[in-house]
Amino acid sequence: MELLSLYAALAVGWSVLLMPRTAGTPPEDPMDRLLDAIAVVESRDNPGAVGDHGRALGVYQIHRSYWAEGTGLLGVTWKYGDARDPQKARQVVRAYLSYYGRGKSLLDMARIHNGGPRGCEKAATLAYARKIEQVLNSGEPGPRQVG
Repeated sequence: MELLSLYAALAVGWSVLLMPRTAGTPPEDPMDRLLDAIAVVESRDNPGAVGDHGRALGVYQIHRSYWAEGTGLLGVTWKYGDARDPQKARQVVRAYLSYYGRGKSLLDMARIHNGGPRGCEKAATLAYARKIEQVLNSGEPGPRQVG
């Protein structure tokens, strides 16, 4: 799927995701594609990854303050070490990006993941967005779609 198609799906709202699909076709959830791309760029989808001098954990390389905000948005009390759990981490990143990225493009949401709530306004996150865009445009299946 081309990046412009992802933007279009996001722009028309999440209702498009509820439309019936033809049997045998994969779901086309733009947020899932973005989360897969972030996992690839951040850690090559490695749950044991530790980065930023020990300050970022798991597949999505989540910092403690990000985790605190994301779990708060979800209304859960998971400890920071749970950032190593890919399923929990994915829920936290989805909540964080859905909240701070409301009405934003996928690449803006990627920049928010990289640079915080106002990351899409920071020039320092542009290179990160280019990496995400390359993964999204590669046409390769995301890490959780590989059979």
